[in-house]
Amino acid sequence: MTAAPHPAENHRAAAPVAIRRATPADAEACGRICYEAFFRVSQHHNFPADIPSPQHAAGFLSALFGHPGVFCVVAEQDGKIVGSNCMDERTAIAGIGPITIDPSCQNRSVGRQLMKAVLDRAEERQFKGVRLVQAGYHMRSLSLYTKLGFIVREPLACLHGPAIRQEISGFRVRPARPDDLHACNAVAFRVHGHDRGGELSDSIQAGSAIVVESRGRITGYASSLSFFGHAVSETNEDLQAMISAAPEIPPPGLLVPMRNSFLFRWCLGHGFRTTQPQNLMTIGLYNEPAGAYLPSVLY
Repeated sequence: MTAAPHPAENHRAAAPVAIRRATPADAEACGRICYEAFFRVSQHHNFPADIPSPQHAAGFLSALFGHPGVFCVVAEQDGKIVGSNCMDERTAIAGIGPITIDPSCQNRSVGRQLMKAVLDRAEERQFKGVRLVQAGYHMRSLSLYTKLGFIVREPLACLHGPAIRQEISGFRVRPARPDDLHACNAVAFRVHGHDRGGELSDSIQAGSAIVVESRGRITGYASSLSFFGHAVSETNEDLQAMISAAPEIPPPGLLVPMRNSFLFRWCLGHGFRTTQPQNLMTIGLYNEPAGAYLPSVLY
């Protein structure tokens, strides 16, 4: 999830930018920047904002800044916070975001410096790959990430719609339990060549994760069916069963790979509507998925 300064800004010579580790005490200031950055960019391109309020952003960032498995940094200029960035380190693939920069910031290099800080960390920690989800309508961030070495792997559609609330015969959807973790990781490895066990373990503890059982075993899971959750399954039908069973689909919705035309068309046929385009971008390890999946806004 990425945003950058408004393209119409005027720039001048500015004081140097200092990058430091973020703390939970930074969340309020960073939350205001995060909300304003996403609001300004989405408004400029006539798309709905991903984040409903500064308070929501501050709460989200506070959790990230205090999580031991997430590396977060802030940028300061003239003693004032002007941006932040985070990198999830809970699995072998690191996920970047949200990166946000104060729209009034006068230094064009802030975004690049925030990205460099986390990419340097990823190299130091020897992650097999680094990924992010980029707002497809925002050409400035697309260009920056491409220059930094990221490759667009999958065009995504953010879809939002009514809960289907139906059971599909032959598929059982239930809350995930801690003893499901091994089977879920095995599904993820078969589909992607790596698992997301760290994230999934946290989601199981939080009570948001679900699994689908079919053909006598666990055939898929979702850390949550939301913008911030990911899902992996052996087949489209497994994924459809989980989406169908969801009591609600919170806004802004689910990220659906556009190349999975069967699933994309099925969602549209059940009342979902496309709200915005996104791109999954990667550096390092990437395997063409051997199953169905929904990325989170992280990757």
